[in-house]
Formats: sequence, structure tokens, C-alpha cells
Amino acid sequence: MSDHPICHVEIPATDPAAISRFYAEVFDWRMEIDPTRNSHMFEPQRGPGGAFVQVGETTDARIGEVLIYVFTDDIDATLTKAEALGAKTLTAKTEVPHGWFAVFADPAGNRIALYAAPSHAS
Repeated sequence: MSDHPICHVEIPATDPAAISRFYAEVFDWRMEIDPTRNSHMFEPQRGPGGAFVQVGETTDARIGEVLIYVFTDDIDATLTKAEALGAKTLTAKTEVPHGWFAVFADPAGNRIALYAAPSHAS
């Protein structure tokens, strides 16, 4: 069986810069800013990192809807299995600068993202 850890978390914010400063102060997380996407990536001391992302139609990010990313060796196979179990693909496999991602809605309606590194882009 493949390993499927949570590898990234996106937290929506109306002001990513302000909320990233808040979390940096509260938890002493290291921050890295990607100004091209107004994304403020965080790195906690342990566990998966993530980003504070701008709320809006272009990102599909909405307040109160944290999006977790689960690593997979094969996005296509994982989407096929999820759909067979009642999920609906919302975003097909898409290339991003550091690999591939896809998003599905589970049978309860929760959005879950999948991520594959470039060497695992099956």
C-alpha cells in the first residue's frame, strides 16, 4: 500500500499578509512569500507546511474551508478510486511549478486536494 501523508494545507484569508504575520507571531512559524500568487507559505516546526491563500474566484478559496493536500504516487489512479467510492473530481490533474495537483469532493462534500511530486506525476 502506498504512503499517503498530508503534505500541504491551504488556509484562506482575505489578507494573507496580515494573517501570516499573526501565525508567525503566535506559533513562531517561518514564512515565505510568493508575490506572484499572493501566497504566504508557512513552515511549522513539525508536520506539513502550507500557505495562506487569497480568498476569491480565481483561487476557489473561501473563508472557513481549509484545503488539505494528500500526497500520492499516482493522481489518476487515486482520483479513479475516489470516484468509484462516491467522490467527484472538481479539478482534474493540473501541472504546477513543483509537481501536479487535483481536487475532489468526498461523498460528504469536503474538498480534498491530491499532490504528486514531478518524479511521481503518473
